[in-house]
Amino acid sequence: MIPVSAHTRVWLAAGVTDMRKGFNGLSILAQDALEQDPISGHLFVFRGRRGDLIKIIWWDGQGACLFSKRLERGRFVWPSPNNGKVAITSAQLAMLLEGIDWRAPVRTWCPLKAG
Repeated sequence: MIPVSAHTRVWLAAGVTDMRKGFNGLSILAQDALEQDPISGHLFVFRGRRGDLIKIIWWDGQGACLFSKRLERGRFVWPSPNNGKVAITSAQLAMLLEGIDWRAPVRTWCPLKAG
């Protein structure tokens, strides 16, 4: 898993992205479309048209890292294209990478009282 510290932001690029893009193309999208600094240490997540592939670009202080994941079944839950960009937490990123709907997770059990 990507080491995400507490002060690191995770940005989703709403809509679809050309998944042929690599380090340079995704960095330019982070800078221009998301209006963020691609070497800030934040994570920038992009999804392809079919919805089964995402790419994450991250600057670790020494260079750019590019991570990708393709789901064998299902699609990644993604915000609509009119939102532009969405900030999520590292916990929501973990759910997204597992194919879970990160927007409204349902707790299966909550204790009624302590002890």
